Amino acid sequence: MKKLLILLLVLVMALTPVACAKEAPATQQPQEQQTEQPAEEANEYASLEPVVLIGADNAGVGAAAQLYGELIAKKVDEITGGKLTIDYYPNSQLGNDQELQNQMLAGDIDIVIAQTAQTVNFVPEVAIFDLPMVFAKYDAKTIDYALNRSPFAEKINEAYKAKNMLILHYLQGATFRETTSNKKISSIDDFKGLKIRTMENKNHMDFWKALGAAPTPLPWPEVYVSLQQGLVDAQENATDTCVGANLHEVQKYLILTRHILYCNQFLINASKFESLDPLYQEALKQAVKEAAVEIEAKLTNIDLENRQKLVEGGMELIEFDASFVDQVLEKVQSVYESIGNAIGQEYVDALLNALENPQ
Repeated sequence: MKKLLILLLVLVMALTPVACAKEAPATQQPQEQQTEQPAEEANEYASLEPVVLIGADNAGVGAAAQLYGELIAKKVDEITGGKLTIDYYPNSQLGNDQELQNQMLAGDIDIVIAQTAQTVNFVPEVAIFDLPMVFAKYDAKTIDYALNRSPFAEKINEAYKAKNMLILHYLQGATFRETTSNKKISSIDDFKGLKIRTMENKNHMDFWKALGAAPTPLPWPEVYVSLQQGLVDAQENATDTCVGANLHEVQKYLILTRHILYCNQFLINASKFESLDPLYQEALKQAVKEAAVEIEAKLTNIDLENRQKLVEGGMELIEFDASFVDQVLEKVQSVYESIGNAIGQEYVDALLNALENPQ
């Protein structure tokens, strides 16, 4: 009996290490899992003080400027984890284009997204964008190179910096300001005597005068009523702006004149930008670039959709053949000469060279 007990005890002792060896991996498993978990990445903006920028536009509801500004604000918030934010006020909440840019230069707001026409009052060289039909024959890729990546782009940005502005991007999709009218325009001669509302911009008014029209500058909030009451016959704007203002209710014809590029600038007070931490500067540039890629990819479709909305609202669409551009250019050479003399012919030459020789 004793021999049997001793034999059993020996067998138990022999089997015990095997069992422990089998159980060991299970007891070590939690420790292995813990060491395999990746360490949380450090937030590069964590040490920076939060900064709030104020941005605004004077665009119509749903216009490209509003979409662009709000998307930039969203992206810069995401990129910096909420450390750099933009309080954005669209649709003229803080004033018209000229008022907004005055506020930006005074340091009351930081960012303005605006078309180029009113910027001429602050940076005279921006009149280069007022050259009639200068972009009409080019596609979006070519125009993007000329405005954002060419020697011309570097040259024009120096003019902004001299006025304490910095431009981070020109947003465009080879879409244009078009004309709406209550007078049917079938040929270039039909512009004679047309009472057309324009911005407060000498070059725009000179363009329409060269076509024989009678330009009348009016603040944007007065345009709908002026058209409704017949104080003016026509106006010119991008199709999204026309839709946002319900101009199909007071205009009969949508005329595709393609006379001025529909282009929105992202402007920031240069001193404010330079005061930002370099990490914030790069985050803002990244947000501007990413938002531009998204918005610009949609601009052509947005333009076509808005044309259709205006037509469905009762407007008749009028298009011209390719010769129309050359007919207009022949009549407006005086405007080209005037702008070249005012800002320096070198700006005109630099833009034309960038458009004709894209890289």
